[in-house]
Amino acid sequence: MQWEIVIGLEIHAQLTTASKIFSGSATTFGAEPNTQASLIDLGMPGTLPVLNAQAVKNAVKFGLAIDAEIGMTNVFARKNYFYPDLPKGYQISQMELPIVGKGHLDITLDDGTVKRVGVTRAHLEEDAGKSLHEDFHGMSGIDLNRAGTPLLEIVSEPDMRSAKEAVAYAKTIHSLVRYLGICDGNMAEGSLRCDCNVSVRPKGQAEFGTRCEIKNVNSFRFIEKAINTEVQRQIELIEDGGKVVQETRLYDPNKDETRSMRSKEEANDYRYFPDPDLLPVVIEPAFIEQVRGELPELPQQKRERFQSEFGLSAYDASVLAASREMADYFEQVQQTCGDAKLAANWVMGELSSLLNKSDIEIEQSPVSASQLGGMILRIKDNTISGKIAKMVFEAMAAGEGDADQIIEARGLKQVTDSGAIEAMLDEVLAANAEQVEQYRASDEAKRGKMFGFFVGQAMKASKGKANPQQVNQLLKQKLEG
Repeated sequence: MQWEIVIGLEIHAQLTTASKIFSGSATTFGAEPNTQASLIDLGMPGTLPVLNAQAVKNAVKFGLAIDAEIGMTNVFARKNYFYPDLPKGYQISQMELPIVGKGHLDITLDDGTVKRVGVTRAHLEEDAGKSLHEDFHGMSGIDLNRAGTPLLEIVSEPDMRSAKEAVAYAKTIHSLVRYLGICDGNMAEGSLRCDCNVSVRPKGQAEFGTRCEIKNVNSFRFIEKAINTEVQRQIELIEDGGKVVQETRLYDPNKDETRSMRSKEEANDYRYFPDPDLLPVVIEPAFIEQVRGELPELPQQKRERFQSEFGLSAYDASVLAASREMADYFEQVQQTCGDAKLAANWVMGELSSLLNKSDIEIEQSPVSASQLGGMILRIKDNTISGKIAKMVFEAMAAGEGDADQIIEARGLKQVTDSGAIEAMLDEVLAANAEQVEQYRASDEAKRGKMFGFFVGQAMKASKGKANPQQVNQLLKQKLEG
């Protein structure tokens, strides 16, 4: 039997606010346990929540960016459940009237096709604390630093049909929230977490199968692996005569398996009701327009501009616009050197390789955009060749200064004097007289292969400093003259 996979994602993005969503406590990552938890976060009697206006603004930004309906009147609700890291016994969230309604997101797949994924809703809520299970002599501890941290939960439609599509969607959300500046996207620190809803159904069947939710997946690689593992589990279970049970599961990357966590709750299990301590949030049209006016150029817009303004391919534009930091770096390089294609090649090639090897982000690049642009200028004016440029780039990465300083200090300036190159070529040809005779006696096909030998000898003799174009031109004249 052929099976179709149905996937929907719930992505929790931690909003970049200085304080929590309903209290003045800080949201800094890595603080000592329970040093960023106020009486409000602890759920102490007599305390009242006060809504953080910046969290509302961040949510509206996201809604506008995905062309969604904005809940001009949205309501906070109490989601009731008992868990040790939830001191109030309920989580303040949104249910019937969320701040962001239906919208959509276009994702680019590996084969270059674009697919539209629906967004059901995005609502504001507070995070819970964290249970700690180590160093407590068999007991568990609670860290409430995260309790009350503002989250935007982004719920997709079940529109994805493969793990790769789900990863493409998650990466698109990740890029978008960083472009908007509403979330730092740091998955290692829990700033972006993903719940994957997965089901399978026979190909051609209209009804959805029974879904399972895989909670708190915190990397793109694990999203793909967790979904594929769960799909395989469900298919094998059904084909063996069993039934999939709706439940919440966890993914264990060490064993590459999902395991049952708890039976899946329905909305009525949480006994949602409007929070009596928080008034409905009424958003004025003027506020929407103000936020709209503050939106940056978004990833799709930037990709299109890179293609039309700089003549880049769809692939190059997509790679360079994937993150705001990468796009800004590329544009600074391009402005310095005036050559978009060379700038794109170096940013996507040598620079990206350096960042990957060093396991650092582009913001920590040891080679600044102005340094890279300056080096490309020296390629364009024939001061150095592309091969020497790689040596210069490595030296810049090692902190030896900018391109001009390195070229001067190492004596790397390219030889462009035709007379000097001719003299060097005469020596090379004299030292390889037998090969010269063979070349002149050969047909065109063999000459092409042999010509590369002479170019190599010439560049070796010049220690890579001779201008390659001049070497090729003068060498051809001498061999065929």
